[in-house]
Amino acid sequence: MDLERAQTVSLALGQEFLTWLWFASETSHGLFTARDGEVFSVTVEQKVSVQGGEGEARETAVCSGPMAELREARMGLVTGKKVNKAKLRVEKDEVSWQVLVDAASFTLQGLKTPKVSMTLEEGEDPDARILEKIYLMEKCTGYVDSVFARFLEIRFGADWPEETQRLRQWLRR
Repeated sequence: MDLERAQTVSLALGQEFLTWLWFASETSHGLFTARDGEVFSVTVEQKVSVQGGEGEARETAVCSGPMAELREARMGLVTGKKVNKAKLRVEKDEVSWQVLVDAASFTLQGLKTPKVSMTLEEGEDPDARILEKIYLMEKCTGYVDSVFARFLEIRFGADWPEETQRLRQWLRR
């Protein structure tokens, strides 16, 4: 497979993933299960970009705002566009992260972790705060990986046609 074809396939899979994730987060109350059995939630919020068309005819619609209902982006999905960027809120218990996911490159951008106090107690390891921050980043990426793994199971499994029917019904609501 040449590089251009690989990038096209990667973009299509990334867009399908983010589109499915938006659907799945709204129809399952955002609840997902990690490989180790941990239950966490993922919701699409504040910013979604949808894209459709090719080359000169490519159109992009971006919806954003603190409490945006993302109606315009959803209408873009109805007209055949696919999600190419989405801001996700990942939550586990009282801990939450925010991250922007780019479908084209499968990158996580602007990851916001829970706040970590940078005040050191006497005798405390100076690396402890940095290690805690790294741990929190790894937790978030692990949760996103779990959701992507679930998507791949569905996408390349026998239930995909049924899942796409449910997705279409969700769009019509």
